[in-house]
Amino acid sequence: MANRGLFITFEGMDGSGKTTQMHRLAARLRGLGRTVLETVEPGGPPVAMQIRRILLDSANQDLSPTTEVLLYFASRAQNVDQWIAPALARGEIVLSDRFTDSSLVYQGCGRGLGEESVAALERIACRGIRPDLTLLVDIDPESSLGRARARNLAQPHDETRMDDQSLDFHRKVYEAYHALAAREPERVKIVDGRADIDGIEREIWDIVGRRL
Repeated sequence: MANRGLFITFEGMDGSGKTTQMHRLAARLRGLGRTVLETVEPGGPPVAMQIRRILLDSANQDLSPTTEVLLYFASRAQNVDQWIAPALARGEIVLSDRFTDSSLVYQGCGRGLGEESVAALERIACRGIRPDLTLLVDIDPESSLGRARARNLAQPHDETRMDDQSLDFHRKVYEAYHALAAREPERVKIVDGRADIDGIEREIWDIVGRRL
């Protein structure tokens, strides 16, 4: 399927601030007259949001790694079919809070399922649709967990299953993100998540502006 639009994904540890930055980038692009679709993973369309509730519900701690990765790609397939592919075909800019890179680092590396399993599922679910640019908002795993858990205490909700994983798990994810950035430096751009919100936004705009 032809990718005639621009597909930009935001990746990073939970609590990195990537969601806030995605919304800020969307607002700036719309201010320039661009048509922007924002989506999130797991989630997006209503069916995918139902899958999200299973994946992130803190009550589902017994979800097996294989079931987990299959559900993530089920949600992703719905997102691609219903929202992402049509928007790209219309020439729009698509911004996604996470995409396949999250499955690679969380399930492929963090859960130990391996890159080949993730790649096989990607071929089925995404059918060649990959991000043109990925912004990795970078914070260390200790800060990630601290921010995420503080947020969960301040605003109690049920979507904490991934935040409840061990520090060792999150360290594996962090290392996998950096390995990915080293492997694909043209696509994956590391942004310093320790900076203030406005500073992060400026750095992201410098990167995105060059791609536009």
